[in-house]
Amino acid sequence: MPALRSPLGAWALVIVTALGSPAVATAADAPSTASPLPTSGGVIVSPNDNRDYRSLTLDNGLEVLLIHDADADKAAAAMNVAVGSDQNPDAVPGLAHFLEHMLFLGTDKYPEADSYQQFISQHGGDHNAFTADRDTNYFFDVEPQALEGALDRFSQFFVAPRFNAEYVDRERHAVHSEYQARLRDDARRVNEAMDRALNPDHPATRFSVGSLETLKDGKQPLRQSLIDFYKAHYGAHVMDLVVIGPQPLDQLGTWVRQDFAAVPDRGLSRPTIPEALVTPDQLPARLQVQSLKQHRQVRFAFPIPDPQQDYRHKPVDYLANLLGHEGEGSLLAALRHAGWADGLSAGSARGDGDDALFMVNVDLTPEGARHLDRIQASLFAMIQRIRDNGINAWRYREQAELAEQDFRFQQRGEPIHTASSLAMNLGYYPLKDAQYGPYRMDGFEPGKLRDLLGRLTPQHLLRVYSGPEVEGDRTTRWFDAPYRLARVDHWPQATPLDGLALPGHNPYIADDLEVLPLEAQPPKALVDTAEHTLWYRPDSHFGTPRVEWRFSLQTPDAADSPRDAVLARLLAGWLGDSLNEALYPARLAGQSFSAYAHGRGITLAFSGWRDHQDVLVKRVLEQLKTAAIGADSIARVRLQLKQQWQNAPDSPLYQQMQRTLGDALMRPSWSPETLLAALDDTSLDALRAYRRQFLDRLHLESMAVGNLDADQARQVDTLVRRALSPTLDKAGVPELTPLAVPATPPVLHPASTRNDTAVLRYLQGPDRSLASQARLAVLGQLIQAPFYSRLRTQEQLGYIVNAGYQPLLDAPGLGLLVQSPSTDVATIRSRMDAFLGDFDQRIAGLDEATLAPYRKAVHDHLLERPSSLSELTGRLWQETVHPTPDFQRRRHLAETVTALTPEDVRGAWQALRDSTPLSIRFAPGDTASNVGELTDGFTPLPETR
Repeated sequence: MPALRSPLGAWALVIVTALGSPAVATAADAPSTASPLPTSGGVIVSPNDNRDYRSLTLDNGLEVLLIHDADADKAAAAMNVAVGSDQNPDAVPGLAHFLEHMLFLGTDKYPEADSYQQFISQHGGDHNAFTADRDTNYFFDVEPQALEGALDRFSQFFVAPRFNAEYVDRERHAVHSEYQARLRDDARRVNEAMDRALNPDHPATRFSVGSLETLKDGKQPLRQSLIDFYKAHYGAHVMDLVVIGPQPLDQLGTWVRQDFAAVPDRGLSRPTIPEALVTPDQLPARLQVQSLKQHRQVRFAFPIPDPQQDYRHKPVDYLANLLGHEGEGSLLAALRHAGWADGLSAGSARGDGDDALFMVNVDLTPEGARHLDRIQASLFAMIQRIRDNGINAWRYREQAELAEQDFRFQQRGEPIHTASSLAMNLGYYPLKDAQYGPYRMDGFEPGKLRDLLGRLTPQHLLRVYSGPEVEGDRTTRWFDAPYRLARVDHWPQATPLDGLALPGHNPYIADDLEVLPLEAQPPKALVDTAEHTLWYRPDSHFGTPRVEWRFSLQTPDAADSPRDAVLARLLAGWLGDSLNEALYPARLAGQSFSAYAHGRGITLAFSGWRDHQDVLVKRVLEQLKTAAIGADSIARVRLQLKQQWQNAPDSPLYQQMQRTLGDALMRPSWSPETLLAALDDTSLDALRAYRRQFLDRLHLESMAVGNLDADQARQVDTLVRRALSPTLDKAGVPELTPLAVPATPPVLHPASTRNDTAVLRYLQGPDRSLASQARLAVLGQLIQAPFYSRLRTQEQLGYIVNAGYQPLLDAPGLGLLVQSPSTDVATIRSRMDAFLGDFDQRIAGLDEATLAPYRKAVHDHLLERPSSLSELTGRLWQETVHPTPDFQRRRHLAETVTALTPEDVRGAWQALRDSTPLSIRFAPGDTASNVGELTDGFTPLPETR
């Protein structure tokens, strides 16, 4: 998998060109069919983007991009500030991140700590922020009619924050809780160890999260340090604002001038980092780091110039495409055949404006961990092959053509994500390239590729291995990771693997990209028999010639026992693994395929251009029906499943709490420890027999959503139906069933190795009716902000605190969750009880005026239009799990919400309080519950009462 550095910096590798993002060819190297790209308000935009853009520069120097989207169901805004963790003062590590937290906690104009959050929640919105190495990004979305009020409140973050002394002390505990919650994250542990191998004078190698140890009074009070940092780094000239809404551009501009003109101009510019990321005397070097999870990886890191400097030509993308390739002859293919690896990515990380690292990351098998020298030799053999034969204009043109397709048919996505990413992009690209820059490829420049390849040598290598068996001679300070670091005089001689080759021309690139003019209509059944249904939903609204296909292959015993559930996962995993090399070029060309097991069988999912999609479908069906199930592929899939289930106790605790809830209240469902035990009871012969049995008794549910006509949908579906020959009546497939919480439920404890405590309290509705769903959805909207404000902001019980509507399929419920590094379970429970007591009073006094905005927020959320073809497909496909699909269910639920009265909501809350919630609790040392056994007597939640 090729990958690329995002402007966010940090260590994350993000997928690039080869998998369907960045790059558009121009000039002589562009495809001959390319036409000039349109612009709006000085911004190059996709031909598929009909929004209006306008750029502003306020008198204070604030750069603003306004976007009028007449079809937007949500308005959104984001502010990017060109300061991040790299600017932390030496005396206060984590201060930039702490400041990000503090801006949410009251301003001079809106002094209440929860004023902003309460307004956003009341008007159906979401908000968040993040601190990266070089940037801090704040963003929100909200109902369009509330945008003016939201901008007013948002702008005050950057005009007059209060830095209330009481909340300064409280919020440092929240930051510490966030740090504690990530202590066992292997990515952070390895990254901190890698910091020790880089230049210690570079600011990115320092602790960035913050803790009680670092966020405290020193030579001056912590509050004064916050104020000084804010004044030193927050100013209009280093900020970029994006606002999206259905309002006219003139109106958006008026609001922005009203609210943001007061942002101080402090004459700032984006900070630069003069220190080198790596010094010459630090390489070559070898680093070994102990991981907590059963996962082994080797990273090969080479210092390079920051690729952001040459975003127009993208030599790093080109090289990442070749080294990260997964097709026949690729480095990953050779490693997979040897049984040494099951994943590989390539790209850049840690860009600071001048320097970066080019990285090749390999996910290893235990056997692969014994052959690091030969893996390294194979990497350098592939690099040499690229030097000799891989610098070709046709390869560049092919990558550019694929990216041109993606940009040409770019879908909008959600406004909140668009605003956040564009605000970030404005800090790294000229205005005209705010949309286009990540895709832009202005022409083939072989000299730049040769220069880059010249830096990828053994003399410039930092090799990092992480695995659970590593024994370190030192330990990192903040994340307690044992490690060993040593300079290398000479790397051991090793023989590279055979079979390495560069990829040829991609045969899957789509030719027919005509968007058919189709009238959108609700899904209809083109085929509807006892054994097989085909749902068809045409679309041209998204302006792309893409189609989403889903085929659910259903069988009575897909998850009848843990062993059957494991075999279904092995079969689905083998199908994807065994086709990886053959279909990787299709993925690069925009045709994706995945197979996943579930409670009723296996789903085959296809997403991509309409052109050539039938070829991909046919290839997958041939593999499923007739290909030999090889021992090597099954060994890889077994290892992946084993590691996934072994590592489950070390996953984030809040995720374990939610998984335990699902295991308790959904059937069929099996816990990770149960599946892990059943894995040992499977064999290659058992899987081969299971495939025969699986294919012999199938019910087929199909769905086509996208830019194809009914005849085209029937043709592809007929191909699948004839290949699979479904014979099973739908009545023979068990339903997915939500269970009712009994009158005296057991307390459940997840099997966790985490050090935090947690409490999840689940209040379940009385039945699955629309009325119950509507009432609990509104209650979830009402409880969300006050629960967070009370238990997180005021009482500081932990960093992860949330409450809201949490249905299981169509079974309504409210989930209340607190995870804490320092508060015991009994205290969390008592504080939850106290909150609920006070919330009782709030609901008892609920009147129409108070209820109305929350009811409207839920109603509008239900009627929000999907922002992409895949989101539309997900909604429709989810509906097919019901015995009688209702593709207007969201509209019917919204109508039910609109009719709710305060009396309805009060009655629903009282019923919840009168029933016994399901409690899931965890404290270190707890004995894990046998969830399946303890919930064996639970009965289905009724449709209605």
